[in-house]
Amino acid sequence: MIRVALADDQLLVRAGFRALLEAEEGIEVVGEASTGAELLEVVRRHPVDVVLMDIRMPDGDGLWATEQIAADPALAGVHVVIVTTFELDEYVARAVRAGASGFLVKDTEPVDLIRAVRVVASGDALLSPGVTKRLLERMATGLRDAPDAQRERLAGLTEREREVLRLVGLGLTNDEIAAELVLSPLTAKTHVSRIMAKLHARDRVHLVVTAYESGLVAPGWQ
Repeated sequence: MIRVALADDQLLVRAGFRALLEAEEGIEVVGEASTGAELLEVVRRHPVDVVLMDIRMPDGDGLWATEQIAADPALAGVHVVIVTTFELDEYVARAVRAGASGFLVKDTEPVDLIRAVRVVASGDALLSPGVTKRLLERMATGLRDAPDAQRERLAGLTEREREVLRLVGLGLTNDEIAAELVLSPLTAKTHVSRIMAKLHARDRVHLVVTAYESGLVAPGWQ
């Protein structure tokens, strides 16, 4: 069972999400909140796998609440999907930096919202179509901080793991990485899992961001 919490200051939005999600087998809405502070109380009181989080809320917005969740070891199993009307680069980049595992706009089709919940609950990451390229370019340029420090984070990776990380940064799936490097899919998956552990990455999105910030991948590379 996937346990979901809803955080949005609009009651009708929460009601719509609840009706949509609870009609799906294997998904249960365990709590709602209208502010960031309330959301933190919910996730600390109830086991939660996925939070559907609005960005603009009173008393602690969605970015602040996401940062609090990401910083709390007791909430390591909570995955945040930002769902908002604002498909702006500033919000996307900040959401990923804050610790979000997914980003969707509110005009997303219902089937894509449900898919996002399932994908993120499984430990993967998901971004709204059209968002990924702009996110990566912004993370790689305007938001890049201290590239030397970022490269130092890769010191513990083997040459093979660096190459796998570069391919993750280019957007390749595990199967595509396996084909590119002439590995089995299981071996490629194992490499990705080890890289995530070494870099303390919450999910694949954060591996992509690290690949860009460290200079392994740059906008325009093929």
